[in-house]
Amino acid sequence: MSNQVQQNRFAEPKFLLSQPPENKIPIEGRRNVLVCAALPYVNNVPHLGNIIGAVLSADVFVRYCNMREYQCLYICGTDEYGTATEIRALTEGVSPKEICDKFHKLHKEAYDWFGIDFDCFGRTSSDHQTEIVQDIFLKIHNNSFTSVGIQKQLRCSNCQKFLADRFVRGTCPHCKFLDARGDQCDKCGHLLDGVELVEPRCLICGSEPRIEESEHIFLNLDQLSPKVQSYLDTVIDSPNSHWSTNAISITRSWMKTGLERRCITRDLKWGIPVPLPQFSSKVFYVWFDATIGYLSITKSLLGSKWVNWWKNPEQVELYNFLGKDNVSFHTIIFPASLLATGEKYTHPRQFYFFIDLYKILI
Repeated sequence: MSNQVQQNRFAEPKFLLSQPPENKIPIEGRRNVLVCAALPYVNNVPHLGNIIGAVLSADVFVRYCNMREYQCLYICGTDEYGTATEIRALTEGVSPKEICDKFHKLHKEAYDWFGIDFDCFGRTSSDHQTEIVQDIFLKIHNNSFTSVGIQKQLRCSNCQKFLADRFVRGTCPHCKFLDARGDQCDKCGHLLDGVELVEPRCLICGSEPRIEESEHIFLNLDQLSPKVQSYLDTVIDSPNSHWSTNAISITRSWMKTGLERRCITRDLKWGIPVPLPQFSSKVFYVWFDATIGYLSITKSLLGSKWVNWWKNPEQVELYNFLGKDNVSFHTIIFPASLLATGEKYTHPRQFYFFIDLYKILI
């Protein structure tokens, strides 16, 4: 592809829609629809799966809502913390922040070119994100839904670091996929712990890591299971809630297996600091904070009025568009975190998810 063609691809959107005012809030007596497209990782340029699987589908739905004259807010942004960003930064020899700045801009340009009409396309590395994530965590912690435990982790002696999540690869113990990540297998979708991998290897240097112990904070999903089950029974069976068959199937499979407490901290530098003195050297696991990005991005647009959308379940309908491998995070872990605060948050009425067409095509 020539440089001229590459420049023209993102030069002008095919069409532009008028932007709504930044004081857009729910209106009494009107149908208020909050639409959230899954936040794409910021470590690469957008691919077909990002476009079709979330943002474009959500954009079509938003246009429908606008045609029906609903009060509609469309939120998306880049997911900027975690090992994916750190690995890309190491590859390019720059800081994680520089990677985020570079690829956030590329994502925004790509979506503009497609005419995707977000009300706000934000970032999870913002001060608003840190504020809201730490506030939610402290409420969960003060409500005794967290615990401290020793986590067995893989550590690379050569690199002198713990290998969290994507820093380690190996064979999936479930489907035998040879290149599973330390947090999830892309082939079968199972969530993993790095120590479960068969023949693990350090992504940086390729050497075999050894198992060491580190103290971490856990979200007590087992303790929250009754609250989550009650929530799921209510929203799935409600006549105003229409979850897809696959979303229900995946979620119920998790619940049937039984929820276990889940580690929500990591031995990394790039992330939101844990606001407890004894854990000041650790950051939150990206999938604890990523979905909270919907809230912080709304706040970056509306300021204190973000709660009019996110703490208003009686008046607001929340619709999520996401990929299939993100379902459990959105239907179980995210709601569990909000329920654990004891506050009245807006929860999803509908989930739309799609197979990652990009992965199929390649």
